[in-house]
Amino acid sequence: MKDRYDIVVVGAGPGGSNTAKAAAEAGADVLVLEKRQEIGAPKRCGEGLSVNGPAILGFEPSKRWCINDIWGANVIAPNGEKVTARYNEQVGWVIERKMFDKYLAIEAAKAGADINTRAEVTGLKVEGGYVKGVEVNRMGEIFEVDAEVVVGADGVESKVARWYGINSTQKLVDIDSAFQYEMVVDLDEPDMLDLYFGNDIAPRGYVWVFPKGEKVANVGIGIGGNIGKKTAKQYLDEWIDKNEPFNEGAIIEVNAGGVPVGDPVDTLVGNGLMLVGDSAHQVNAIHGGGIFEASFAGKIAAKVAVDAIKKGDVSKARLSAYEKEWRSIRGEILHRIYKLRRAVEFFSDNDLNFLAGELTGDDVVAFANGENLGKLTKILMKRPNLLKAARELR
Repeated sequence: MKDRYDIVVVGAGPGGSNTAKAAAEAGADVLVLEKRQEIGAPKRCGEGLSVNGPAILGFEPSKRWCINDIWGANVIAPNGEKVTARYNEQVGWVIERKMFDKYLAIEAAKAGADINTRAEVTGLKVEGGYVKGVEVNRMGEIFEVDAEVVVGADGVESKVARWYGINSTQKLVDIDSAFQYEMVVDLDEPDMLDLYFGNDIAPRGYVWVFPKGEKVANVGIGIGGNIGKKTAKQYLDEWIDKNEPFNEGAIIEVNAGGVPVGDPVDTLVGNGLMLVGDSAHQVNAIHGGGIFEASFAGKIAAKVAVDAIKKGDVSKARLSAYEKEWRSIRGEILHRIYKLRRAVEFFSDNDLNFLAGELTGDDVVAFANGENLGKLTKILMKRPNLLKAARELR
């Protein structure tokens, strides 16, 4: 590790590694610092990935981490009614997240980035209002690394954002509490995702079953951080106990964590600073997915950072080109999805059952991606008690 780089990336998740790879490919001298001893662990993820993701992001899917092909999803209402979206072609994968994150880091290293694990960033080096580098504790060794640009990709509890003074604190209402088991269990449809809704099952959230093969699945839950009389684990355990074949399954891994489901932070950049991924709250507020969002944002951030360094201007004004481009492409979409989440989060089970009778599988997929919300608005307006939710979507 050198004492100076063009770009220092804090965090080796998908956002950090994709930023590093794109910047290194563009000729920048890049360092990635990851506080954990192993990239990709522990996972906080259902491990779903759209089939379009790798093509858009510019990498080839690999059987090393694309471990199960997915052809659609079932959405199950509280009354048991199922809304199915099954397609004639593959729509995604369940991945092995640990292998996936390592793959992205390896690709960044192949592109020329330096990567160090067990290297915790403990502070920012700031001079004249500009971030000039980071302070690092690497296995007890304390030192500084200078940089033209520091990219905070350090997750939902981003210290980089806080140190700089960017308010990335999520309101409790905008945090979901997630808990997941990886289980050995017999599945009827190992090529389909299952999503179970209901206020008794998962208040302001859902239970998911993401198959990793015929007999292995991620079985998890996300609930509103400010809702519910029990913990996410308690809700999930109760659901598993009541449902076959899950109550006969074997647990081989446990994961838990918080998921940001609010709007992206107000400011993504500062002088010599950029935020990417969960640290910027670049997450789909309906399903909590962030792999694609972080990776896509990272590619834009890298392009802007490299250009700014070449021009000798890493001011907030120059780096804001990243924020402007990202918001125009993805930010507005994520904001619509956030409005949808706020509109539907207090639906009763009767409301959810009503929607299940009105929607097709294609509708559910479109709405979750922030598309065709006008149709949903018209459906909500059929019921007087849902008029307020309909207005939220306008």
